[in-house]
Amino acid sequence: MHILSAPGEEAVQLAESIRTAKQNVRMCSVCHGLSDSETCHICSNPSRDHATVCVVEQPSDMIALEKSGAYIGLYHVLQGVLSPMDGVGPENIRIKELEERLQRGDITEAVLATGTSVEGEATASYLAEMLKKYPVKITRIASGVPIGGDLKYIDALTLKRALDFRRLF
Repeated sequence: MHILSAPGEEAVQLAESIRTAKQNVRMCSVCHGLSDSETCHICSNPSRDHATVCVVEQPSDMIALEKSGAYIGLYHVLQGVLSPMDGVGPENIRIKELEERLQRGDITEAVLATGTSVEGEATASYLAEMLKKYPVKITRIASGVPIGGDLKYIDALTLKRALDFRRLF
């Protein structure tokens, strides 16, 4: 309804922006995130920690981590998660490409930042097992009660994880 009620020039400008994005945005040849060039600005940035790679499900996860400002390493975007019920196996997401990056030997830590869904957890477990054959430290992002979260609204699995991975105060 907004587009239909907008001035014609605004609708044309929106359409042109969509066309331009579709033509110019591609996957980074290194991390498989979104880029407007062969290699994204994160992978080509020499001030990033090139020895640490954060494995995420989608480019949107990479963007969220970047907005936090808490991570300065590189990324690897899987472009999905393992989901046998949906016919998605290791060969259907970018696990092979992750292995190729690890085989080069310049990565010393892999941070698993997949979601906490059943598929995200299964993917993280699969990756942790696969990564054992490489000389890398394997870590997993923390999960639990969000800041400002009211315990009575938190699901049982999230509370269990928060208790399982508690730390000294």
